[in-house]
Amino acid sequence: MQPRELIGTAHVPGGEDLRLYRRGNDHMIVLDRNELMNSRMSGSEEALAEMTCDRLRGRKAPHMLIGGYGMGFTLRAAQARLAADARITVAELVPEIIEWACGPMADLTNGCLDDARLTLEMDDVANVIADARQSYDAILLDVDNGPDGLVRRANNRLYSREGLSAAKQALKTGGILAIWSAGQDDVFKRRLGSAGFLVDEVAVRARSNGKGPRHVIWFAQMR
Repeated sequence: MQPRELIGTAHVPGGEDLRLYRRGNDHMIVLDRNELMNSRMSGSEEALAEMTCDRLRGRKAPHMLIGGYGMGFTLRAAQARLAADARITVAELVPEIIEWACGPMADLTNGCLDDARLTLEMDDVANVIADARQSYDAILLDVDNGPDGLVRRANNRLYSREGLSAAKQALKTGGILAIWSAGQDDVFKRRLGSAGFLVDEVAVRARSNGKGPRHVIWFAQMR
């Protein structure tokens, strides 16, 4: 097997360093011994956007907030589904993630950061949510491995009762909070319900060909 090559590191505020590896045409973002992202496994991140867009069908000029650029799978899937009058805001905390997107992963990025509908906020998505009031038709969160912060402990606040309350305030009437997770979490699902959301839990495969491990997306809609 071809060895992987380290081509970049990035410090996560309040967390450990991320490392970007390349093996042939594939890229991997790794935290310690955990592979957070792989350019060959995009299915569930794309589903996060596609299924949200399906639920937004009929809304005029929807505004979507995506928390975490990652490798851009969710952003590109949203761009492919949303009409020209839509707006997309991406909040990314780690500058190197965007530098990698424009540098060693430019082929994968495929110009998605140049979309006229896009606003890029270099900030913690929790701050962007806290500053908003009935601003978004949908908030998509893929900032960690799920409701338990792996990349940085501060991410837990997004999934706390206070974080869910802030998300409700940031959403428009009938808005959707969509959350990606590497696995099930019944406690968090109940917390979403207790926060006043109608919750739909969907299992999706990691790969776009329907293979790979099962991931989970919660679609929580304002009552």
